[in-house]
Amino acid sequence: MLQKKFLTSLRREDGSASLEFITAGMLLLIPLVYLVLAVSAVQGATLATEGAARQAARVYVESPNQDVAVARAQQAIDFALADYGLDSSHANVSITCTQTNGGCLTPGTLVSIGVNVNVPLPMVPAVLNLDQAAVVPISSQASQVVSRFHGVR
Repeated sequence: MLQKKFLTSLRREDGSASLEFITAGMLLLIPLVYLVLAVSAVQGATLATEGAARQAARVYVESPNQDVAVARAQQAIDFALADYGLDSSHANVSITCTQTNGGCLTPGTLVSIGVNVNVPLPMVPAVLNLDQAAVVPISSQASQVVSRFHGVR
């Protein structure tokens, strides 16, 4: 009799393991997929800002004058950020140099360019301005020294 009750209770449990597996799998899989998407967005923005700052500093110190240097640096930042799908109009760019007399393109001057971007997390709704609150600030800075032969022909 005991054996018959045990077999009957086993038969009533048929099929519930697959349902439990699907439910538990979805509860674990959805946050994992979102985590991968969020980390990918932040990593892409990190690579974009590092490349933008580095290339902007390089083209800045190789430019013939100050106006051309700023224009070329902005163009390098626009190109590097667009390469990763980021809008450069939302980027904050800072240019500093160690030389105060004679401008930033004086030979031996250290030029530093910083790029700051706020990266929105993926799939955050615009309800109650959550899309503006769920951002990760990413910043990068690169420095280059103006060659001692700059301007010499």
